[in-house]
Amino acid sequence: MSRALCHFVITTFALLLLVASAEAEEKLETAIFAGGCFWCVESDFDHVPGVIETISGYSGGTTTQNVTYKNHADAQHREVVKITFDANRISYGELLDIYWRSVDPTDAGGQFCDRGHSYTTAIYTLTEDQANEAEASRNKLEASGVLSAAIATEIAPAKPFFEAEGYHQDYYNTNSIRYRYYRFACGRDDRVKEVWGPEAHKGIEK
Repeated sequence: MSRALCHFVITTFALLLLVASAEAEEKLETAIFAGGCFWCVESDFDHVPGVIETISGYSGGTTTQNVTYKNHADAQHREVVKITFDANRISYGELLDIYWRSVDPTDAGGQFCDRGHSYTTAIYTLTEDQANEAEASRNKLEASGVLSAAIATEIAPAKPFFEAEGYHQDYYNTNSIRYRYYRFACGRDDRVKEVWGPEAHKGIEK
């Protein structure tokens, strides 16, 4: 083997080891949250350290195919965001704490200016451990007396997730002016601050 080829093999092997090491350091898990407009939930969780990816979509309803923005509400689907996170950097429990403080969990009719079932809050659990953590988190929050009304957020086993249309993904970046106007006009941040005070948006780095 020539010296050049030997160097190439060694370099390639070293790079593969580095890639494998980096992947081994990540423990990827998934959470699914409904928190009103999925543009806003996606934007919030993209600014949480340890979150790897967010995808807007629909879930929780009665249909299992051809779910779109136009028909998801009729089938009782909610707007949701599927969150991939590195459990070595942030735990599911920490994500729950952040989730609660990014929404109005006492609103049973929707979120902020968006009304109707498809905009109501929910935590869709993917494992028994997630279900137990979510229930414990809600119980702890209710017992704390921080909120002025009962929590209306549903906790339920996850149903099939349907990815939303491409124009919905990463909307806060691809249509930033329209997104910022919508979020302001809808009163989302003002209401979250009203509900949570200094804890509003805790864990979200913007």
